[in-house]
Amino acid sequence: MGSFVKVGVMVAVLAVTASCRNNDVTRNDPSLPAASTAAQNAGDDRVAKQVFGHIPTASNQQSEAIGGYARGCQAGAVELPETGPTWQAMRLSRNRNWAQPTTVDYIQDLSRFAATLPGWEGIYVGDMSQPRGGPMLTGHASHQSGLDADIWMLPPNRLNLSRQEREDLSSISMRRERGAYTNSDWTEEHMRLLRAAASDDRTARIFVFPGAKVAMCNWETGDRSWLNKIRPWWGHHYHFHVRLTCPRGDSSCENQAPPPAGDGCADAQTWVNNILNPPPPDPNATPSPSRGPLTMARLPAQCTSVANSN
Repeated sequence: MGSFVKVGVMVAVLAVTASCRNNDVTRNDPSLPAASTAAQNAGDDRVAKQVFGHIPTASNQQSEAIGGYARGCQAGAVELPETGPTWQAMRLSRNRNWAQPTTVDYIQDLSRFAATLPGWEGIYVGDMSQPRGGPMLTGHASHQSGLDADIWMLPPNRLNLSRQEREDLSSISMRRERGAYTNSDWTEEHMRLLRAAASDDRTARIFVFPGAKVAMCNWETGDRSWLNKIRPWWGHHYHFHVRLTCPRGDSSCENQAPPPAGDGCADAQTWVNNILNPPPPDPNATPSPSRGPLTMARLPAQCTSVANSN
């Protein structure tokens, strides 16, 4: 393959673009209330997705990621503008282009880097979070605390899509052989974009299908440290899923345990081997008991305050 931008250069590009962030999106205004734990939710058996899935706007509170990625909510979220110079938010009818300020900054920074790649005008942004986070009516188990975002694999060739076009257009799959390998639509530019995304200090991990991780392991000839954050997972061939670390000062935010040390390439190859030659089922495996839908009582106490806020 042709020459590629080294990790250090990409990090520098992202650092420079950070100076262009929209600093007006933050809600860290001391005059705004913080999410309160006063409204305890211990006996609240309402289905949480029915509470959070119908709230159309963010809470008028200080910005805060609360709880975990798959059991939490977000206070004082900000909306990623539907269209920017180097991005467009997709599937606007879902109202999932909300996140914490750090996530919105990150998306804008990454989109500016993407616009430097041949054939990419920027990025198409899939689901982020609901206006107040929490469980969604359909789809994701995570994306609850305003720190997750899906980036489409489809390279944008225009960034003036109408609202209807954003409903009708689909991303493209990058996999073949059920995710064991990449297909002919996978390019070096995809790998450069993922390397830039993973090299950002704000990134905790990135989920992508196993064949893509192995492809990147085979491609990288320099610093391999960023590969640690690229994690193989089912699906994730129409988009890659970025997960950020908890913002500094968000004491109620719960980070996921960091990935194991190393580049993770041997583990990714094991995923591929198991796709191609599935191991027999474990006869002693105990099925996990179903706990039913997530209720308000199982969310952090602050989430009741977030849901009830103006």
